[in-house]
Amino acid sequence: MLARTLTAEGYDVTVAADGGAALLEAERAVPDVIVLDVAMPALDGLAVCRRLRSKGLPTPILMLTARDAVPDRVAGLEAGADDYLVKPFAVQELVARLRALTRRGSDAHAGGLRSYGDLTLDVDARKAVRAGRPIELTAREVDLLELLLREPGRVVTRERAIEEIWDDAAEANVVDRYVTRLRRKLGMPPLIKTVRGSGFTLRA
Repeated sequence: MLARTLTAEGYDVTVAADGGAALLEAERAVPDVIVLDVAMPALDGLAVCRRLRSKGLPTPILMLTARDAVPDRVAGLEAGADDYLVKPFAVQELVARLRALTRRGSDAHAGGLRSYGDLTLDVDARKAVRAGRPIELTAREVDLLELLLREPGRVVTRERAIEEIWDDAAEANVVDRYVTRLRRKLGMPPLIKTVRGSGFTLRA
């Protein structure tokens, strides 16, 4: 259920059935964020979290558990988790926390610069450069490009863009208009792709 929900939100999801499989998957292709259930078979989530941290994996980790006592939450955080969510939980809250963790991890990794291919955005200076060519962008265009650059290859829905950049009263087609302007300014070959019925993604 979580895999289907997160896939619909634009995430590329890999599911591991137990702790051992989780370790193998995390080492095989380092993910942008990890959701760990404490009560996994073979090797529980706390043990997996400790092992990942001992190997130096910096990926943000969200721990899921049915235990809501303070010592249980402390144990998860001390094992190296970045956040802790108690079951039952609202899926919307899980998605919001994952977005926050992904942003935090990306910011820590890249500082004020975000890059994809020959495109670089200096978030702090609000300036973009592609193949050595400066690109003049408005504040909203910078915000939209930064959102796309957080997770290249993943779909950013119109609803998410409106929620993070515009107020909820904005018309849905405002995102399409800004995407069109961004495409024109970024030049060729095009980087922003439309995913029919879903939203937009940054993909070479």
